[in-house]
Amino acid sequence: MNPYRDLPAERFWRKAVAGMPPFAIDPGPRDSFRIARTDRVATAGSCFAQRVSQALARGGFRYHVTEGAPEGMAEAEASARQYGTFSARYGNLYGPRQFVQLFDRAFGAFEPELKAWRRDDGRFVDPFRPTIEPDGFGDEAAVIEARDHHLARVRALFESLDVLVVTLGLTEGWRCRTDGAALSLAPGVAGGRFDPDGVAFVNASTAEVIADVSGFLDRLWSVNAAARVILTVSPVPLIATYRDQHVLVANAHSKAVLRAAAGEVCERGDPRLVYFPSYEIITSHTNSGRYYEEDQRSIAEAGVAHVMRSFMASFSPGSVERREPPSRVSEAEFAGTAGVVCDEETIERSLA
Repeated sequence: MNPYRDLPAERFWRKAVAGMPPFAIDPGPRDSFRIARTDRVATAGSCFAQRVSQALARGGFRYHVTEGAPEGMAEAEASARQYGTFSARYGNLYGPRQFVQLFDRAFGAFEPELKAWRRDDGRFVDPFRPTIEPDGFGDEAAVIEARDHHLARVRALFESLDVLVVTLGLTEGWRCRTDGAALSLAPGVAGGRFDPDGVAFVNASTAEVIADVSGFLDRLWSVNAAARVILTVSPVPLIATYRDQHVLVANAHSKAVLRAAAGEVCERGDPRLVYFPSYEIITSHTNSGRYYEEDQRSIAEAGVAHVMRSFMASFSPGSVERREPPSRVSEAEFAGTAGVVCDEETIERSLA
């Protein structure tokens, strides 16, 4: 009796990997829920989540946006101000703690002490989404007013979405020492001033990531019990590390923690939750690095196409062949979002 004898071909490296052309390898789940064309599909997370949302809209799915651009705003301005970049204008959410706190802020369970950052040009920005207004705000009151509107749209998003695609990006981050508020960027990068007495650098452990992802899911399902969640890990490497080690080593550690945590949470068996292997498809050595641009960080279109072929085969079998055009609603919500916004890149620009 050999326990491996009757396993399907996908369980064997020789058959599922070595015996396949790189572009045809498809490790996506096959026994998960399906996404209908009418389902409201939302995205949140790191830079790579934007590539997923773009592909969904192009594929004819209902990309769900609850914080769209004001009527009459030009496409270029809407894009610059990140309307439609994500389903609400929360910017990049790199770490799981940001997801937890975004929910708590939206539903009135957490009010950070930090209200606004002043930039060198005298304008103000929201510390929790510092790049959404390129021209900044005139004063702190304007930041708070815009934030209140934003959080109302976040509430509406969590309560109304059918499917949420969550992309985990980083374990490294910064938190306020007084109340633990998680920031997407360190003060001094896109606003504010760096004060080590005011903020602390953190590198979340596997246990912390598991607790935060689980906590966010529990919160989401408390207001939207039918919500389905696709959890994935971003294949985009860190642009910089604050740890005292080479960025290549720091990146490997960070992605390993996120991948291990995502796997453990998804293996608990909740039918509303599934892991999708974007990270594995892009980073696999089987494609010989073809899925990265010359900077070895940006994801090439061929890589995105491979990810989305597998995504569609997993969650909407047959959709690749149908190639239905996007609805007018999806096109309108998605207008002006062709560029990918990566707040992390602000780190390098701030050093120029």
